[in-house]
Amino acid sequence: MTPVYSTGLVVGKFWSPHRGHQLLLETAAAQVAELVVLVYANPDSATQPAAVRAQWLRELYRGDELTDGARIGRTLLRVFALSADEVPPDAADDYTQRAFVRQWLARQHIKPDVVFSSEAYGPGFAEHLGTDHVAVDVARLTVPVSGTLVRADPAAYAEFLHPLVAAQLGVVPPAAVPYVVFLGAESSGKSTLCAALAEACGTEWVPEYGRTLHEQKNGNLDFEDLLYIARRHAELEDEAAARAHNVLFCDTNAATTALYSYYYFHRCDPALRAMAAVGGQRYAHTFVCAPTVPFEQDGWRGPEALRSFQHGTILMQLEFYGIPYTLVEGTVAERVAQVRAALQV
Repeated sequence: MTPVYSTGLVVGKFWSPHRGHQLLLETAAAQVAELVVLVYANPDSATQPAAVRAQWLRELYRGDELTDGARIGRTLLRVFALSADEVPPDAADDYTQRAFVRQWLARQHIKPDVVFSSEAYGPGFAEHLGTDHVAVDVARLTVPVSGTLVRADPAAYAEFLHPLVAAQLGVVPPAAVPYVVFLGAESSGKSTLCAALAEACGTEWVPEYGRTLHEQKNGNLDFEDLLYIARRHAELEDEAAARAHNVLFCDTNAATTALYSYYYFHRCDPALRAMAAVGGQRYAHTFVCAPTVPFEQDGWRGPEALRSFQHGTILMQLEFYGIPYTLVEGTVAERVAQVRAALQV
């Protein structure tokens, strides 16, 4: 689709980013070549300041190729976070707010052609800037939520939050079917078991996305890739859940991705840690595959001697988070039987 406009503008608090915001951004992106997003509030959040919220937006639209910033489809997404001490108070009149944005855009040499908004102030704001205006779900009929509602009760509106954002608020969106996750050291049989269970139960399973990206990048993962892996894996789980019957089997989760972040880079993004921490809520049951199957070196894995350490680290992490788990051992058939008995499926 050829963009209708060159540069679009969206301004908001995005406190906290929700599906309504995503609808606004994605609708805008479909009509512009470049989308500029300003994120600010005054007073601002002490725990989720504008810089943090802006980074969440970037993460939501970061793709496999990280060289030219976040994109929504082919549209370049440029997200700017403004601190509370440089913006007008939220209570300031419309003219003050509009004049501030106009002056800020001029200083940045940004000339939008169109403003997108889901608020009543949108048409007047666009007129002040001398641009077109496109309204998006102003009545909140498509996505019945607002930042005010989310701030008041994140758990009640978790269904309108992307799993990455929900995790930062300590909540988990409701699932269409129970998610069952399988953790374990490298070459402990997770993928084989998930595939066998999906076939036996007539449902879906989700491969480990970290492995997919690791191979795509020829083993050269960057620190920023780890949070992206967790985010993308969660999205693939949600997509598969819509096709699943009664249960969804998941090979690995954000907790293991966090471990790899520490293993490779000796640090972990706070957003990834938050996604790891809600694993006990996101998954109805956690299974750990014992590293007792024959080790298969496929060229991507570490040495076999590392399996025992990885296994112990996974158990330590689960106990740290207070997540109960079931250990499965034996042949594939025996493990399938153990899981089906535990789940009664």
